[in-house]
Amino acid sequence: MKTTNLLRASSVALLVAGALAAPLAVQAQEGPWLVRVRAVNLDPRNSDSTGLGLGINNKTIPEVDISYFFTPNIAAELVLTVPQKQTVSSNGVAIGSLRHLPPTLTLQYHFTDLGTIKPYVGAGINYTKFTSVQFTPAVVAALSPTLSNDSVGFALQAGVDVPIGKNMVLNFDIKKVQIKTTVNSFGAKAGTLKVDPLLVGVGIGWRF
Repeated sequence: MKTTNLLRASSVALLVAGALAAPLAVQAQEGPWLVRVRAVNLDPRNSDSTGLGLGINNKTIPEVDISYFFTPNIAAELVLTVPQKQTVSSNGVAIGSLRHLPPTLTLQYHFTDLGTIKPYVGAGINYTKFTSVQFTPAVVAALSPTLSNDSVGFALQAGVDVPIGKNMVLNFDIKKVQIKTTVNSFGAKAGTLKVDPLLVGVGIGWRF
């Protein structure tokens, strides 16, 4: 009787061990790199202290991010795009344009105990470079405006990866990023333009 119970207990233990080992085996086969491409809607939360109602426009932009997993739960992600041209407006009227390049680096925690769906949260830093700032001749004559070239700010992130094939995932991602620039007029500081966009993206990723 004791032998029969022992055999049954051993069988149950083997089944449980097999069930636990299967996800670990799948995890072990996953490489440390994850590359995603996304389409991202940039929704600026324009606010400025110049009194001119300055802001930039909404825009859908391409995005590529490269993630490296130090552990199954911890990863670093570098978010990249190409320089983006945006319209600069004053109280809704276009007065110029600029280009910006906003790479972002985040440290992420990925939840791995929710089955195949893997949500994550992240926090990090954004660096934005402003170039090709141009204003209309009338604005230049009246205000001689310039913008500072660099912005450094915090970034917060949340998202989820959903498997859709071997080593492929469907990704949904949302980020809040601090971006601001100093506005000068005739060489003197006139105020600060805060863009602080909300970035909502969807894309596909490959793990290797």
